[in-house]
Amino acid sequence: MATVSHPRIRPGVLEDREYQAAIAAAALRRPTLVVLPTGLGKTAIAVRVIAETLLRSPTRSILFLAPTRPLVVQHARSLAESLLAPEPIVLTGQVAPGKRSQPTPPPRIVVATPQVIAHDLAAGRLDLSEFSLVVFDEAHRAVGDYPYVAIGAAARELEGVHVLAMTASPGASLPRIRRVWTHLGIRHFEYRTPDDPDVRPYFFGSGVETLEVPVPPALQEVAIRLRGALARQREPLVRQDLVPAGESSRRAFLAVGELLHRQIAEARRQSLAVEPRLWGATTAQSVVMKILHALELAESQGVESLRQFLDRQSAGKAGRKTPAQRTFLLDPDVAAVAELLRHLDLEHPKVAEAVSLARAEVARAPSSRVLIFTQYRSTADVLLEALRPFESAGVRPARFVGQASRAGDPGLSQKEQVELLDRFRSGEINCLVATSVAEEGLDVPSTDLVIFYEPLPDVVRTIQRRGRTGRQSVGRVVVLVAKGTRDVGLDRAARSRERRMHDMLERLEEESDRGEVAPAPAPLKQTSLGDFLPRPA
Repeated sequence: MATVSHPRIRPGVLEDREYQAAIAAAALRRPTLVVLPTGLGKTAIAVRVIAETLLRSPTRSILFLAPTRPLVVQHARSLAESLLAPEPIVLTGQVAPGKRSQPTPPPRIVVATPQVIAHDLAAGRLDLSEFSLVVFDEAHRAVGDYPYVAIGAAARELEGVHVLAMTASPGASLPRIRRVWTHLGIRHFEYRTPDDPDVRPYFFGSGVETLEVPVPPALQEVAIRLRGALARQREPLVRQDLVPAGESSRRAFLAVGELLHRQIAEARRQSLAVEPRLWGATTAQSVVMKILHALELAESQGVESLRQFLDRQSAGKAGRKTPAQRTFLLDPDVAAVAELLRHLDLEHPKVAEAVSLARAEVARAPSSRVLIFTQYRSTADVLLEALRPFESAGVRPARFVGQASRAGDPGLSQKEQVELLDRFRSGEINCLVATSVAEEGLDVPSTDLVIFYEPLPDVVRTIQRRGRTGRQSVGRVVVLVAKGTRDVGLDRAARSRERRMHDMLERLEEESDRGEVAPAPAPLKQTSLGDFLPRPA
C-alpha cells in the first residue's frame, strides 16, 4: 500500500488515494465544500490540507471544528497520530475560559466545539485572524442559528482565512445546501459517489435491507384506542378551521402550534388580552401532539417506552400537571390504554428481531461489531436488557447516549463516551446500542452490522447512521419497520429524499464547475456571535 509522503505527515500512516489527493489539491486553491460518503476519508483529506497549509503558513495556526465533544477528542487524536506538528489543543466547554485564552505561540492546531469558539470570539478571547485555515466538520449544520453560521461570517470578513467544509450529506433541499454554501463562504464544490471511478476501489458498500415486523394484536388495540383519543381531542382545532377533519399528520399539528404561538406573542406585543379560544386551541394542539407521540411509541417502539411516557405525564413537572397533561390523561381512551399497560407483559417484536440479528452476526463472525440505533433512551434500555442474557454467547452490549441527564436516567460524560468508543473499537464491547449522539463521527472502521430500530425521515441522519458500516469490508444495514404503521411511510420517504438529494448534488456540482452557484436566501433570523453567549458549550 502506497502512503502519503509529505514533510508534515508522519511516514506510513496515510494511504495515498488518488481521489483524496485531487480533492485536497482543489481545496487548497479555494474555499471548498467536500461531500463524500462516510468512511471514504474526509479526515484524511483534512490532514492533507492541514499539512500543506502548515508548510505554507508556518507562523499561523489551524482551527478544526466538530459538533460534539467525543468527535473533537477523536479528531484531535487522529491529527496527533497523522501530523508532524504540535500536539493539538482540545477546547470544549469543559475547559475554563481562562485556560482557553492562555497564549500559545503559533503554529497551533486547535480542535474545538463551535460553541466554545463562538463564545471566545464574541468575548474577545480569540482572534480568528491568527488562523490560516478553518475546518468545518459535519458542515451541513451551518444553517439557522447554529454557531457555524456566525463563525463562517467572521471568517468571511478576514483576509487569508481559508475554509474547508466537510460532510457526508449536506441537506435534503437545494435552498438548504445553498445556505450552507453561502454561510461558510464556499467557492468550490467537490462531490464523490461510490460509483465514481477513482472512489470505487475503496468503497466496499453496505447492503440495505428493510425488515417488516408485524405489530401484535395487543399493541394494535392500544393503537386503536389512541386513534380514538386523537379523533376526540383534535375536534376543537377542526371547529376553528385550524386543521381539516381527519387530519393526523404530525407536521400539520406542529404548524398549528407555531401559528398559535405567533398569534399569542403578537397579542402580548400589543399589550392585548389573549383570546380564550387561543389558549383552548393551544391546549388542544399540545394534547394532540402527546397522543401522536404515544401512538408512535405504541406502534414503533414498544410497551416500556409508552409506559414510561405515560408515567412522566402523570408525574408532571415538580409534581404539577399542565392543562394539556390533565386533558390528555383524562381522555377515556388514554385512560383505557394506561389500564391495558398495567396488565400487558410483552415487548414490541422489533426487540426480538434486533437481538436475533445481533446474535446471528456475532455467531457468524465473533470479531464483528454491531451498532443498533434507536431514537429513544427508553428503547435503548429495553434493547440493552434484552441483549444481556446472551453475553455467554459472545454478545457484549453497552449503551451509548448523550451527556444530558434526566430523572433517573444519567447521561454519559465526555470521558465516559470516549472510553466507551475505545472499548467498542478494541472489541471489548461488540454491540453498541446508541441514540442519535453516535450518528456523527463514530470512528469504528470495522462495524459490520448497523440496525435501525426505526426508519428516519431525515436524509442527513439516515446517511450518517448508515455510514457507520462498509468501511473496510462489505457491511450490512437492516431497517426494522413495523408493518402497517407510519414506519412504512418514513422508510419510503427516506429513500425518496436520498434520491432527490443526489440529484441536487449533481446539479450543484455542475453549477459549481460553471461558477453559477446562486447565493442562498438570507436566513429569516439575523445571527451574530453574540447570539451564542448564553448557550452552554
